[in-house]
Amino acid sequence: MTRGRGEPARSAEATESDELYEKLKAYEGRAAAVAGRGKDPVNEPMIRHWCEAMGDTDAAYTGPEAVAPPTMLQVWTMGGLSGHGHSGRSEAYDELCALLDDAGYASVVATDCEQEYLRPLRPGDEITFDAVIESVSERKTTKLGTGYFVTTRMDVRADGEPAGTHRFRILKFAPARRSPKGSAPAADGSGRPRPTAKRPRPVINRDNAGFWDGVAGHQLLIQRCGDCARPRFPWLPGCNACGSPEWEAVEASGEGTVYSYVVMHHPPFPAFSFFGVPEQSADEAAPHAAGPYAVVLVELAEGVRVISQVVGVPPGEVRIGMPVRLEFRRVDEELELPLFRPVGSAVPGGVR
Repeated sequence: MTRGRGEPARSAEATESDELYEKLKAYEGRAAAVAGRGKDPVNEPMIRHWCEAMGDTDAAYTGPEAVAPPTMLQVWTMGGLSGHGHSGRSEAYDELCALLDDAGYASVVATDCEQEYLRPLRPGDEITFDAVIESVSERKTTKLGTGYFVTTRMDVRADGEPAGTHRFRILKFAPARRSPKGSAPAADGSGRPRPTAKRPRPVINRDNAGFWDGVAGHQLLIQRCGDCARPRFPWLPGCNACGSPEWEAVEASGEGTVYSYVVMHHPPFPAFSFFGVPEQSADEAAPHAAGPYAVVLVELAEGVRVISQVVGVPPGEVRIGMPVRLEFRRVDEELELPLFRPVGSAVPGGVR
């Protein structure tokens, strides 16, 4: 290779990356799926399940004139556990992913999606769709590692009419190398390991500042509509039942049950992990500081649901219906959060 005077030499890694990027860019505009077909028409049972899971009681989603929640747009295109097989699938997307896998970017994480709605979807609508590889980014370095963002655009039709657009973005990456580190003991002498990473900071704005003021005072505050008296959480500027802007803050009792949960195994996030069993010593907890950890949806006695974390039991022992009670815990030097602990017979050996 020759280069002009003053032109910096390029590393083999940079040259190899540029060559890969050129290959990846060639897939932009190619089809990822052609003439795909939803496994089921838009239907009331799926709408009902979605609304129950989301806690959405909007009257527009029930009755003879019901429509599907707009955010279900992607749901009607999914293939389920058995997938779509080869129906409508293009080889281009698989080839693109294989190129990245072979180059060492074999890990994947979904980063975000964007949806545009063109018309309501109603029970009975037959769903078809096409998808295209819209863009591939240059190589990027993130906290997770180095890789490429791949964006696909799906155009969804209902009974042949344009119904919406769904853009979905993933990061195909090589995980960042991390040297193993032991967890330092807590400054309070409790023996609990100190996290090597801090939890994400909450986004506090004028709509939810009252909630975080309550947390600072060890109160779990929810809202109650000033007109229809319906309780709500998370905090909103208006009632999602009657639309009233009038409301008051009410302290929740802190009693609840686990409505749903998921145990996160990957990616590891030490800041969430060791608080599952605070009674462990630093030495006992350190090997497990990368996870897993349980994320729970707690239904409070007041009828609203809160996303949080259960402490006091290993994540594998969390169960739907488990009774829990609120406690506030300082998770690092700057942040205190409302978490939940199992009570009574839900805990092996009784109350903790």
